[in-house]
Amino acid sequence: MRPLGVTRSQWWVLAHLSRHDGMVQTELANRLELGKAALGGLVDRLESAGIVERRADEIDRRAKRVYLSAKGARLIAEMRERSNQMSDRILSGLTRDARRQLAEMLALVKRNLVAIREEAGWRDDEDI
Repeated sequence: MRPLGVTRSQWWVLAHLSRHDGMVQTELANRLELGKAALGGLVDRLESAGIVERRADEIDRRAKRVYLSAKGARLIAEMRERSNQMSDRILSGLTRDARRQLAEMLALVKRNLVAIREEAGWRDDEDI
């Protein structure tokens, strides 16, 4: 996504917001398995670029919700197109069943890594 001026970390934030727009910033950090400070910096840069907007929660004014802006929505459409093209190239030659199996295996590996991190008491902002 570098040609679009978006880092990999920013891409993850935007991709998640495209499915769950208007999340409270702390919940977004938890779902992305990022520290609050790390996510705050990412959102700051995206907000400065006009790609996302922070708004106070209607019930708890101290909480900030993060929304895609119109510019962000256009960027997401372009990112999806490029991502789909890249995925097709990466997975070229794999059958639909092989792709499903690969996704299942990678999900298992991720769950194992998360469990190891939790057992060791590592924080979200620490490397495994």
